[in-house]
Amino acid sequence: MNAAPSLAFRSDGRYERLQRAFDLCVAVAALTLCAPVLATAMLAIALDDGVPVFYRQRRVGRFGRLFTIYKLRTMRRDRCADALSPQSGGDDRVTRVGRFLRRTSIDELPQFLNVLHGDMAVVGPRPEMPFVVATRYEDWQHLRHLAKPGITGLWQTTCRSELPLHEPAATRIDLQYVQSASLRTDGKIVLQTFKMLVSGRGAY
Repeated sequence: MNAAPSLAFRSDGRYERLQRAFDLCVAVAALTLCAPVLATAMLAIALDDGVPVFYRQRRVGRFGRLFTIYKLRTMRRDRCADALSPQSGGDDRVTRVGRFLRRTSIDELPQFLNVLHGDMAVVGPRPEMPFVVATRYEDWQHLRHLAKPGITGLWQTTCRSELPLHEPAATRIDLQYVQSASLRTDGKIVLQTFKMLVSGRGAY
């Protein structure tokens, strides 16, 4: 049995306001600069496997509230049902174009729309699928929902390709972020994420 970790959480209104300003600036800049990349990716998806080019899925957000996450579709149209992804590049649901989009994380770009809407932050615990939370989480793992979910986070930059998100050990990593969240921490995670995108490490 995994013992529940202690967690001292204090809502910090000043940090949340600064975080929101940071998120808006990053999201607007990313969507503007990456618009040609998004357009090219959407065309490639349509030519390779038809429409729709976007993929929508319900995820568990802050305080357990459900929201719709947006991605570029990387799986075949007939294989988009909710399921755990293999921790490798061997997922036969993924299209030829989809493999490239996942490897480069281009499929994640539409989530900046979620950031603009306020459902997500740039940095935070990765939002999980509701069926995973309902069937696999221990009670203490819900503590990760104290923070707004993010596009990237401590789990992604440390062990994304090695440790499934629903595992208790992954939750402990997310709780380290919840306890120490700050703009400085967020900035470090964003820089580390950029380095990983350039190297391709941890993507699948």
